[in-house]
Amino acid sequence: MLKNLLAVVLVAAAPVLQAQVRVIESSPQSIRSGVAQSDLPASAESRAVLLAHADKLKGASVAVRLEGHADERGSREYNMALGEKRANAVRDFLVTQGVNGSSLEVVSFGEEQPAATGSDEASWSQNRRVEVKY
Repeated sequence: MLKNLLAVVLVAAAPVLQAQVRVIESSPQSIRSGVAQSDLPASAESRAVLLAHADKLKGASVAVRLEGHADERGSREYNMALGEKRANAVRDFLVTQGVNGSSLEVVSFGEEQPAATGSDEASWSQNRRVEVKY
């Protein structure tokens, strides 16, 4: 069963790989990132949202799955690796904030489970994400 916490969307700002954050009401939680980007954005707003996730998970005895995704561009192997890097970036951040790493599972789906089916930037930006499932 999924718990409704914050749903976070990190949206790529074209054409650069910087990102901005907006909080939406949705479940599961989703963190989006830029093209070929696996690092977390350094903005104060995105950091605050990720810190909120960490605070919810500190000391909690709940298993969390971090699912990395990519858009359709690139090879299947590349997108699987990129999805894993994205999920690991979120995992590493949460662990540095005191979340028990053994409660975090990292999975990559690459381009296999798109959130949007179009072949345009609007769709691709929705597909570059990490979903946090409680």
